[in-house]
Amino acid sequence: MKVLVIHGPNLNLLGRRETDIYGTKSLDDINNEILSLASDLGIDVRILQLNSEGEIIDAIQKGAYDALIINPAAYTHTSIAIRDALVAVGKPSIEVHLSNIYRREEFRRRSFIADVAVGQISGFGPDSYLLALRAAKNILSK
Repeated sequence: MKVLVIHGPNLNLLGRRETDIYGTKSLDDINNEILSLASDLGIDVRILQLNSEGEIIDAIQKGAYDALIINPAAYTHTSIAIRDALVAVGKPSIEVHLSNIYRREEFRRRSFIADVAVGQISGFGPDSYLLALRAAKNILSK
């Protein structure tokens, strides 16, 4: 069971950027939590952080995974290309956000990803990723 986790643009700055919204954990802290839970669940996980839309699309298209957990960050609201890549590969994907995008600015409330993802988890901080990993395990176990 292989799961790819993609962190989108600017998430490499977690722990230093807008901590009132995103919290104080660094991306390394979050990745360590993901890796620990993946080990407990028997999941082979690969984690990428990519700032470039094209690199995100390339990673999605490579398809060396059974399910995808993606935090497209700002591309959530702008990238039809990422949406199209998700549709093209046809693998289950889960959209993740640290903050609740529906409690933020109006422009952040529209996701181009949500309708092609199996589900969306937002607003639980770093636990959003852990919930998504558990959901991926359940989806792949069926």
